[in-house]
Amino acid sequence: MTISISIRKMTDGDLQEADRIMRLAFGTFLGLPDPMAFMGDADYIQTRYHFDPSGALVAEADGRIAGSCILMNWGSVGILGPLTVRPDLWDRGVARHLLEASMSIFERWQVKHAGLFTFSQSARHIYLYQKFGFWPGFLTAIMSKPVTGTIKQREHDESKTNQDSLSWSTCSKLSSSEKTSLLSRCAELTNDIYPGLNLQKEIESVENQHLGDTVLLQNGGGELAGIAICHCGPRTEAGSGNCYVKFGAAKFGQRSFEYFGCLLDACESFARSKGLSNLIAGVNTGRRSAYRMLLEKRFHTQIQGVAMHRPDEQGYDTPDKYVLDDWR
Repeated sequence: MTISISIRKMTDGDLQEADRIMRLAFGTFLGLPDPMAFMGDADYIQTRYHFDPSGALVAEADGRIAGSCILMNWGSVGILGPLTVRPDLWDRGVARHLLEASMSIFERWQVKHAGLFTFSQSARHIYLYQKFGFWPGFLTAIMSKPVTGTIKQREHDESKTNQDSLSWSTCSKLSSSEKTSLLSRCAELTNDIYPGLNLQKEIESVENQHLGDTVLLQNGGGELAGIAICHCGPRTEAGSGNCYVKFGAAKFGQRSFEYFGCLLDACESFARSKGLSNLIAGVNTGRRSAYRMLLEKRFHTQIQGVAMHRPDEQGYDTPDKYVLDDWR
């Protein structure tokens, strides 16, 4: 039986239902006893909608929301997801309509490289995305580790990393003029990793929505050596007790290995300073050296999926790039 499907922009009034469908769809696919328990008190729909409403879509069928898709604009890079459809409407063309509209948004944004995270074990998902020019690359691991140390260590963690020549602070401690300069410096750092990659909107979204903070690593000369955009606690993409690194990167160059290790230490110190018990970060295994360092620092994989690329290129998923993200 065919159904009539229409696509429109998401509005504030759609958020509750879109969130319900997202949890129901993923929870059902994963076989959870209570599908609505998926993600606990973490939030993907509202946080990403407010990141940029122009990248949020809903599908309607028979006057009801049938599914949704949210896109993120990282400059020359576009991220697709989550894309979810009501389980009773699976295999009815809803996802295809959402993807068609999503490709138009990427074109309007002039995205050079688009990516997504999907279930590596699902031939159905991979086949669908391939129809729209996305091709599977390496696995992406979402990894976590307990935050170690005690409350007494916080005073020592405030600025120092495990290297005397490096220190860390946070974006929230900067003045307005300093933040303007920071955004330019961050854009330079990410542009060296992939031309046009820009996380300005993510940094501003974390601040404007009070989702967490951005950790800033600097070397002895005051040069920006790394950034980590972190979500903290409930009603963010982290969830209760967690610090989630939405995006993190060490400056590309000869000292990337050193900077990346110190950035991970700084993230753990930041999480500890916020009273959080778990540090979560995603890394594509194509960034082999970064992945190995997380293993060495006793991160363990919670879930893994496959990164899909449009066009069929590696992007910045290469062994010499020290980047944290997972494209979910």
